[in-house]
Amino acid sequence: MIVLATLVACVGSGLPVHTLDVGGHTVRAELAFTDQSRQNGLMNRDSMGADDGMLFIYRDEAIRGFWMKDTRIPLSIAFANRHGEIVKIADMTPFDQSRISSLAPAMYALEMNKGWFEAHDVKKGDKIADLPTDLAVE
Repeated sequence: MIVLATLVACVGSGLPVHTLDVGGHTVRAELAFTDQSRQNGLMNRDSMGADDGMLFIYRDEAIRGFWMKDTRIPLSIAFANRHGEIVKIADMTPFDQSRISSLAPAMYALEMNKGWFEAHDVKKGDKIADLPTDLAVE
């Protein structure tokens, strides 16, 4: 169940939005925690706000793989373990169908505009804090 006090539906996408702290920087992230929302991700969108992103949430830690099929926005992705510690950051190219692997078990993946992590000096080992905890993750 989603706690409505901490989540607000994002205009247009219909996904809930949650504020995160990423290496000391505030990020407004749409939450993809169902099979359908994770599958759709940021596909078929033309832009995203400077400090906006999408947080993919899974039930457990596992090696995760992402690709950019039907995704028009150049993105960077940070994979994080159950504690929110970033285990890998990678850049992704629009429409590229090769898979980007987390290489280490991850429970979260945060997609931001390409270069966001580098511009904000966020590196592997940094934390994503204030992760949502009251979701019925599929």
